[in-house]
Amino acid sequence: MRNGGVSHWWHQLGGPGPRRPSLPGDRDVDVCIVGAGYTGLWTAFYLKQLRPSLTVVVLEREFAGYGASGRNGGWLTAALPGSAAVLGRGPGGPSAVTCLAAHLRQQVDEVIAVCRAHGVDADIVKGGELRVATGPAQLQRLRSDWSGRAPDDADQWLDADELAARVRIAGGSGAIWSPHCARLHPAKLVRGLAALVQRQGVSVFETTPATSIAPGSVVTPYGTVRAGTVLRCTEGFTAEVPGQRRAWVPMNSSMIVTAPLPDRAWREIGWDGAEVIGDEAHVYMYAQRTADGRIAIGGRGVPYRFGSRIRGDGATAARTVDELTATLHRLWPTTRDVAVEHAWSGVLGVPRDWSATVSFDPRTRTGFAGGYVGHGVVSSALAGRTLADLATGRDTERTALPWVDRRVRQWEPEPLRWLGIRGLYAAYRLADRIEARNGRTSVVARAADVISRKP
Repeated sequence: MRNGGVSHWWHQLGGPGPRRPSLPGDRDVDVCIVGAGYTGLWTAFYLKQLRPSLTVVVLEREFAGYGASGRNGGWLTAALPGSAAVLGRGPGGPSAVTCLAAHLRQQVDEVIAVCRAHGVDADIVKGGELRVATGPAQLQRLRSDWSGRAPDDADQWLDADELAARVRIAGGSGAIWSPHCARLHPAKLVRGLAALVQRQGVSVFETTPATSIAPGSVVTPYGTVRAGTVLRCTEGFTAEVPGQRRAWVPMNSSMIVTAPLPDRAWREIGWDGAEVIGDEAHVYMYAQRTADGRIAIGGRGVPYRFGSRIRGDGATAARTVDELTATLHRLWPTTRDVAVEHAWSGVLGVPRDWSATVSFDPRTRTGFAGGYVGHGVVSSALAGRTLADLATGRDTERTALPWVDRRVRQWEPEPLRWLGIRGLYAAYRLADRIEARNGRTSVVARAADVISRKP
């Protein structure tokens, strides 16, 4: 089994290919974007859509898609990047969150349309999302969520038989299906986006770390980019930016992928609709059936390293690989005879209130976006679109969304940060074990929810 090496997605493509050139010296441009992941590339794309004459530079420390953009689970989902309660605390209240949700749903189709129009082949299939219950406590939570839905919601409730007609999951007792989601290949998407913005005239410089990010300039070892507008799009690597150590923690998420399953296994499992699948466990899993007939499944594993340290090579602890493999075999027993071919990890940005932000200061002409807490594939596209609106002075529905210009307090200093996050996930794991025994949502999980979402 391959462990690390960035991700299976990149390994499948033979790696990122030859690196783009580093910054060749000092530059004067209209906009400098730091970070060539989804957020930075979508921001560049929409800036050039709005104002083609803008000179835009994107700086990347490694290569485009090195971070979460090339390592994620491939869910093009309209899921809210954070807590509705937190995002609804602003002036617009719950109605503003409803508006954000509507924009996220629209952005799913927008991403698909952009890829289709510009020839970005990312194995996209809009099969929807299945939130699956695999035990009594999970089913209870799922029913509670379903009972609070608006009557015209496009989602559908599936009983055990209806779920099995789509995909057979051991212990699957019910599910909520949402049409607002698609399966995709993460590295193909980010590779295609990078090529697309270059065709628009954006300069993408790789192997170019930003050693200083300030209003009007970004300093690198190879020169300084002087820019009227500076936008930081560093997501899980934000803790490594000077002055941002406690802004967002780099939360680890890990994945494994099987070898292609034989036809007999797929006949037993079903799963012909390319739905992405997640469960209702507190330490939840997420999975997709890949375009070439594998199962890719992920979860939090070891969620946080002391001091916000990041292991960039994607190597994954053996314990995490074992846990994900056990989950795979529990849900789909027929996979016990199929090899796990690759394991990898990546980091996502998590603010202290576990909710995303898009921010722009018109006085200093600086901005940032991120903190998607694991729901970044669509959120990054909408955030980049919003950041482009803000940077060009446009007043749109997007610039009034509740995640714009939020103020979030910093994470606690170490060792409190490490103790808190490790303790939180230990509580969730304990809650899952308790629920497996008694079938009821654990009070341990309820306490952890309060601590994590209401700082």
